[in-house]
Amino acid sequence: MNTNELREAYLSFFESKGCVRRPSDVLVPKDDPTVLFTPAGMNQFKNQFLGIGPIDFTRATTSQKCLRTGDIGNVGVTAYHHTFFEMLGNFSFGDYFKKEAIHWAWEFLTEKKWLGLAKDRLKVTVYLDDDEAYDIWHKEVGLSTEAIRRDDEYENFWPAGAPTDGPDGVCGPCSEIYYYPPSGGKEVEIWNLVFTQFNRVGNPPDNLRPLPKQNIDTGMGLERCAAVLQGVESNYEIDILRPLCVAAGEALDRKYEFTAPEGRALRRIADHVRACAFAIHEGVAPGSHGPEYIIRLLLRRAFLEGYLLGMREPFLHTLVPEVNALMSVPYPELSKTEKAVRETIQAEESHFLSTIDRGLGKFEKLVEKATSSGSKELPGKEVFDLHQTDGFILDLTKALAADRGLTIDLQGFKVAEDKHKATSGQGSWGVMAAGPLDAIQQSAGDTEFLAYDTTSAAAKIVGLVVAGESVESCDLADAQVDVVLDRSPFYGESGGQVGDKGAITGQALLFEVDDAQKHAGLIVHRGRLVSGTLRVGDTVQANVTSDRRAGIRRAHSATHILHHALHKVLGEHAMQRGSKVENDQLRFDFSHGAAVTPEELLEIETIINEKIAEGAPIAIDYMDLKDAKAAGAMALFGEKYPDRVRLVAMGDFSKELCGGTHLSNTGQVGLCKIEHEENVAAGVRRIVALTGKKALQRVRDTENLLRDAAIALKAPQLQEVPRKVQQLQEELQHLKKELAQYTKASVKDSVAKLLADAEAIGDAKILCVHLGNVDRDSLREYADQLRQQGGEIALLLATETEGKVALLAAVSKDLVKRGVKAGDCVREAAKIVGGGGGGRPDLAEAGGKDATKIAAALDVAREFYRGKLA
Repeated sequence: MNTNELREAYLSFFESKGCVRRPSDVLVPKDDPTVLFTPAGMNQFKNQFLGIGPIDFTRATTSQKCLRTGDIGNVGVTAYHHTFFEMLGNFSFGDYFKKEAIHWAWEFLTEKKWLGLAKDRLKVTVYLDDDEAYDIWHKEVGLSTEAIRRDDEYENFWPAGAPTDGPDGVCGPCSEIYYYPPSGGKEVEIWNLVFTQFNRVGNPPDNLRPLPKQNIDTGMGLERCAAVLQGVESNYEIDILRPLCVAAGEALDRKYEFTAPEGRALRRIADHVRACAFAIHEGVAPGSHGPEYIIRLLLRRAFLEGYLLGMREPFLHTLVPEVNALMSVPYPELSKTEKAVRETIQAEESHFLSTIDRGLGKFEKLVEKATSSGSKELPGKEVFDLHQTDGFILDLTKALAADRGLTIDLQGFKVAEDKHKATSGQGSWGVMAAGPLDAIQQSAGDTEFLAYDTTSAAAKIVGLVVAGESVESCDLADAQVDVVLDRSPFYGESGGQVGDKGAITGQALLFEVDDAQKHAGLIVHRGRLVSGTLRVGDTVQANVTSDRRAGIRRAHSATHILHHALHKVLGEHAMQRGSKVENDQLRFDFSHGAAVTPEELLEIETIINEKIAEGAPIAIDYMDLKDAKAAGAMALFGEKYPDRVRLVAMGDFSKELCGGTHLSNTGQVGLCKIEHEENVAAGVRRIVALTGKKALQRVRDTENLLRDAAIALKAPQLQEVPRKVQQLQEELQHLKKELAQYTKASVKDSVAKLLADAEAIGDAKILCVHLGNVDRDSLREYADQLRQQGGEIALLLATETEGKVALLAAVSKDLVKRGVKAGDCVREAAKIVGGGGGGRPDLAEAGGKDATKIAAALDVAREFYRGKLA
C-alpha cells in the first residue's frame, strides 16, 4: 500500500465511523501563540477539547501537516525522526470513548479490508492503573497478557508525568500500539490512543478529577505506518521519501544508499527541504525570529551538509519540484507557489554561501583551541561572533559542536547578545552584519537619525567600506562604496519601507546613494562614486531625493489606511503578514483564506479614498509599549518592539506602531488605486496599489485605453464601448456556432477513414490514434462519431497543443459490460506522457506534459484493450 492509499484508507475508515473529515490545519497556527508550528493533529481542535464556543461535530478525523524540531539532531540518523511529517488522527469531543477507540484501531490495523496487519505482530501498552483499557484489549479484543504491557505515568500518560509533576489541567492515560517486524528488527510505535478523562488539580493524592465529558485524541505517524506496510525499516525508504533522498544525491553527484556514509546527510537534506518547501509555501520565509528562524536554521543545516560533501553552489532549491511531485496528490496547491518557493530557498542559500567558508574556518579554530586546552565547551562570545558576522546562527553551531562532542557556553553567548542589543538599540539582528561595519559602529557610535525632520543635512564621514574592507579614503570612479555618516537624513530600509536614494556631495565630490540600509545603530549609504574623493573625517552634504521620499510617505500612509479598510470589509483576521512601501507604490500581504472578490476590492478602494478625502490628521506620538497597546494600537504579528514605541494615529480610525515616514494628513495621499490582488501562500493574500502621481497616471492611462478602444470599435462615445463589445461577442458566438457545425461535418467525413484503420479483435475494434492539433470539442466530437458508427469499439484519441497532451478514451456500452473501462485505460496511458486523469467507464480524459511519448502512450492503450478483449 503506498502512502497516498494509506492516508485515504485511514480517513475513509473513520468517516465510516461517523467522523467528519477535516482538512489539515496550516503549519503556523494563526490563533495559537503557544507554538511556532503545528505539532500534532489535535491543535486545530483545542476549542472543541476545551468546550469553548459552538461545536458543529463531535467526531473528526484528519491527516495533519506537522513540524517539530525538538529531536532535530536525530533527523537523518534514526529511522523514524523527521522535522516535517503527517499525523493521522481521529478525535472525539465528549462522544465515543475508550471502548470504541481501541476496537476501531484494532479493526483498522488487522482487517484485510483495511491494513491487514498480522495480529501476532502487534503488541500494546497501557497506563499502570488503567484497568479499563487493559480489560478492553485483553477480554474484548482478545490480546494475550504477554501482548499487553503496563507502564508508568512517564511512559503512558499525557502529558508525561502529569499525575505527579503536573501541569494542572486536562490530562489522561494513553495506550500505544507497537508493530514487531518479521525481520526481528526494533519494534515500531505506530499509534498512540490518548484518553483525556481527567482534570488535574493540585498535587497527589486524589488530584485527578474525572471530566464531565471525556475526549479521544489519537495520533498515527503516516510515514511510520507506511514503512511498516511497505516492508522497509526506515521512513526514508518509503515511496514519498526515498525518491527525494535519491534526488538529493543526484544534486550532489552522489548515489544514495541507506547504508552509505553520506546517507545520513542526504536524508537530512531531504527532510529539511521538504519541511521548508511546505513552510515557505505558507508564507514563512527564512528570518531571524520565530517560525522564520526555524526555516533559516533548517535551510542552513541542509546546505551545510551539501557543502561538506563538496557542493559550492546553491542546490537545495532544485529539489523543490521533486517535493511537489511526491506530495502532489494530497497537496496539489504546492505547484502554485513552486517558483516563489524555489527563489526564496535559492536566495537564502546564496546568502549563506557568501559567509560559510570563513565561518567554518573560524569554527574549526574554536574547536582546535577548546580541545587543545582540554575543554568540552566553546566560548559563548566567539560563538556569538560567528552568529553575528558569518551567519552561523546559534542552533547551527550547536549542531556542529554536538557532532564533535562539544557544547556551547550559552551564558557567555547571552551576555554577548545583550551587549550587542544595548549598543545597537535593537532587539534583534539579521545575518547581514559585517565586521568592518561593526568596527565603525564601535568607534564612531550610532548615526544620528534625522529622516523624520529633513531631507538634507550637513554631516561628517565616519566610515567607508569597499569590497568588504574598511578604508580611509576612496577616489576610484564608479567604485561601489558603503558610506557611514555621523548624522543622516536618509531612511534606512526597515519595517517594509524601502531605503532612501539621493546623493552625498562635497568639494568636487558626487556620490550617488542607490540605497540606504540599517546596520545595528548605523545608517549605511550604499552607492557609486561618480567623481571626487570620499575621505573619513570630511564634512559633506547628504541630500535625499525629496520627490521620491514624498511618494514613499504617500504610499506608507496609504498602507495604514488600506489595513483599516481590510478590517472593515474582510474582518479583523485580515492582519498584515508583510509589506513593501515604495515610491507611490505599495505591496501589502495579509491573512485571508480566500480570494478577495471584485466587489470587495471595490469597497476597499472606496473606503481608502473616502479616508483620503477626509483629510484626517496624522499624529505621531512616543509612549511606552504597554500604554500604546492599552490605547488600541495595532502591533504586527511576529514583530518585536522596544519598551518605548512610536505610535502613528490617523484620525480616529487607525493606530499602528510604526517607525516609517508619514504625511501630516491623509488628504496628502491624493489618490489610491488598487492594481490587483493575488495569492501569496496558503492563507495569505496580497494587494498591490498605487498612490499619488502613479495612481493619477494609471487613471489617465485607463482613460486613454478606453478612447483607443472606442476608436477601434467605432463607438461615438466612451459610454458606448460596453455595448460595442457585447455586439462583437454575439458575432463571435455566431461564428463559433458555424465553426462547430463545420467541424462536425469535417469529423464525419474523417470517421470512415479512421474506422478502416481500426484493429479488429473478434467482433470488437480497437482504435488508438494521434489526431494532431485539434481542440477539445473536436476531440469529443470524434469520440461520439466513432462510437456511433464503430459498433463495439474501444478508443484512445490523442492531441497535442503547444507541447501539452490531451487524451480521450471512449468505450462502447457493449464493451463496458464486458469489463473494458475507459477510465482505467486513460490512467495507464497518461502515466507515459507524464500526466494523469480519469472519468467514467465509457468516457474518460487525461492530460500530460511530454508530447514526445504520445506514440508510446497509444501503444500502452492498445495493449490494455487487447488484454481486456483477448
